[in-house]
Amino acid sequence: MEFTLLWAAVTGAAALWVGTKIWDTDAPDDYFDRLLAGALVGLVVGRLAAMLAQGVNPVTNPLEFIVIRGGVSTPAAAAGSVGWLLWSSRHDIAKLDALASAALLGLAGWHAGCLWRGACLGTASDLPWAWSSPTSDVTRHPVELYAALLLVVAAITVGGLGRRVLLKSGAALALAGLARLATEPMRPSLTGGPVGWYVLAIVVGLGVVIWGGHIGRWVEKRAPT
Repeated sequence: MEFTLLWAAVTGAAALWVGTKIWDTDAPDDYFDRLLAGALVGLVVGRLAAMLAQGVNPVTNPLEFIVIRGGVSTPAAAAGSVGWLLWSSRHDIAKLDALASAALLGLAGWHAGCLWRGACLGTASDLPWAWSSPTSDVTRHPVELYAALLLVVAAITVGGLGRRVLLKSGAALALAGLARLATEPMRPSLTGGPVGWYVLAIVVGLGVVIWGGHIGRWVEKRAPT
């Protein structure tokens, strides 16, 4: 039996914890717990979605959840995580900004967990850092590590943004979508991958940034002088 998904999840959780230690300004008391719960919800939702897409019944085949053969649906996992964070922050939506950078770093850790799963490689490449799988002589892009690196850069970028409400949250969503979109052409796929979902993440993220700007100006106008 393979439990490589669990090791990848542990890698993501470790990166998430590191993120909470780096970016903890104005964070809620349950900062790490809330992020970890969001990651777990996303993992469960994404794995179940992948199983259903492959015609595997999770009720009659529960062990297939942890015996990785088909991976995790990225769009479903992202929707599950974002949904949980929105719900858990419903009483103070601005607190989402305090979670943004650490969430991106945790996502980077999940992508880096491809090393445990043996699932880092994408399309063929002759670049010096490309490598081959044990069963092939064809060297390939370590595309999941590319994505992890882009997400680390995104986390640092978001961490340096200002305090305007929802600026970091929207930017994090847009940059996560952009990182996946930029690396998608290097992933082997018969359908081209879920590009539409990544474009949607970018558009929604930018929309949140704009919406947050309007909220901020409205708050400033109502503030006593």
